[in-house]
Amino acid sequence: MFLLNCFQILERVLKSQREIALVAEMIHTASLVHDDVIDTSDTRRGKASVNLLWGQNKAILAGDFILSKAGRILARIGNEEVVIMLTQVLLDLVQGELMQLGSKEDAGERFSHYLQKTFMKTASLMAYTCKAVAYLGGADKTLLEGAFQYGRNLGIAFQLVDDLLDFVSSQDEMGKPAAADLKLGLATSPVLFACEKFPELNTLIMRRFSHPGDVEQAYEAVMKSEGLEQTKLLAQKHCNEALRHIDSWRESPEKQALVTIMNKVLNRKK
Repeated sequence: MFLLNCFQILERVLKSQREIALVAEMIHTASLVHDDVIDTSDTRRGKASVNLLWGQNKAILAGDFILSKAGRILARIGNEEVVIMLTQVLLDLVQGELMQLGSKEDAGERFSHYLQKTFMKTASLMAYTCKAVAYLGGADKTLLEGAFQYGRNLGIAFQLVDDLLDFVSSQDEMGKPAAADLKLGLATSPVLFACEKFPELNTLIMRRFSHPGDVEQAYEAVMKSEGLEQTKLLAQKHCNEALRHIDSWRESPEKQALVTIMNKVLNRKK
């Protein structure tokens, strides 16, 4: 009877952890649908976006519907701490989007602003999802922090590589035009690093590359600088930091999977 009870408890924990993964993916999907509305994007990974197919209003409602379904699943899990963690992701997503709409006038503050925005828009979801799953598994405070930091650094590394690929991958590979972020007025890591060699980029950043020729000038500056190399090195640094936080965990197929995921994030081409 004792073994049966243990097995049932384990099954419930595993089911809840799978549901957390499902909720995380639904939050991510909804955020992409809403992002395409904000950016008036016609494509998403090479396919027609929801807003192009069905219009802005239906796209917004579709994103809201996905979030409401995710919230229902989260409530059904019935763990107050986990609910707090995952709802923090939603708060961070909105705040990150608001941060992306502006630019810091002080060039010295731009990179910290960019990294904070990157955490909120991308890494927060990974960090709190990892922490929530660990919490459901009965992890102690140290392990919870390790899980959070793994997800945080994984998310930042993922976005850094994404920003790098925006300059070097073809439309067929990324499913979006080259330098798409520049065309949206966004100064990402390669551009911010390129400012060290080409300080005139600061003027273009403040006007969000809105003048004729700004996008082309910024793209050329990035390609002539070490912006891409420095971005890759920073991504590697965050990968190393993520792995450091799980280094003390016992060897297992699950730990090896986390290492494999990190390697795939760093070396992906699309």
